[in-house]
Amino acid sequence: MLERIHLEILTAIKQQGTLTKAADSLHLSQSALSHSIKKLEGQLATPIWQKDGRNLRLTAAGERIQALANRILPQFLHTELLLKHIAQGEMGSLRIGMECHPCYQWLLRVIQPYLVDWPEIDIDVRQEFQFGALGALLSYEIDVLITPDPLFKPKIDYIPVFDYEHRLVVASSHPLAKQDFALPKQLSQEVLFSYPVEPQRLDIFSQFLNPAKCSVKKHKIIETTEIMLQMVAAGRGVCALPGWLVDEYAKTMPIKSLGFGEQGISKQIFVGIRKEDQQIDYLNSFIEQAKKTQ
Repeated sequence: MLERIHLEILTAIKQQGTLTKAADSLHLSQSALSHSIKKLEGQLATPIWQKDGRNLRLTAAGERIQALANRILPQFLHTELLLKHIAQGEMGSLRIGMECHPCYQWLLRVIQPYLVDWPEIDIDVRQEFQFGALGALLSYEIDVLITPDPLFKPKIDYIPVFDYEHRLVVASSHPLAKQDFALPKQLSQEVLFSYPVEPQRLDIFSQFLNPAKCSVKKHKIIETTEIMLQMVAAGRGVCALPGWLVDEYAKTMPIKSLGFGEQGISKQIFVGIRKEDQQIDYLNSFIEQAKKTQ
């Protein structure tokens, strides 16, 4: 019945569109691909693909198999990579996905002692996901997800590693700098700087402004923390960042942080892992190091 080669063939057809290109990508002959799929079609008693001009189009049955391939093939590749490391006497690698823009400096403090404890482990940090990192974790593209906003799934465990307060950041000369906390309506004439994140995923909107039916004068995107804080220090606008991060920059920059309302916004940083990886020693060691690093 279904074999790995069938999953690879249908994935190649989906990606390449033609039998010739699919065969080339798999380093197989066209006749070998056709024979393999015809045999499967005979066993399933249903067509897997159909010709659409020069291209091939997957049938409903083919699409179901290809959807399975999307879930299964990355697991094959992940396991094969681990086995390769074992065969070469290596421990493996730890691929970290970042869904927390301001957490990079914190992560550096985690990695430094971790590399000393685990010299055999290679580390790769990937930040390009924005909000596709959960999919990358589920599809075995990364091994660990750092996020302040976990999206809970049955196959994923999220371990809280530290608590912090989300704070409003203003210039030291800003009128709000004299206050302990801000009210939503006080930001109505402010320019808000933020990372390239959808507004509905920003705590300043979802937990502070939107519930009060308030907004800011303008919302501008800035990708780097340093530039964002330089703009705030220059009185060009305000931003929202973890309190621990603001405290570091406030030592050398004319900025001040204050709470969001009397209650403030309490947050946690989580490390997300696949449940099946819970027994991996070097992964658990990373989590323990993360818990010790503030």
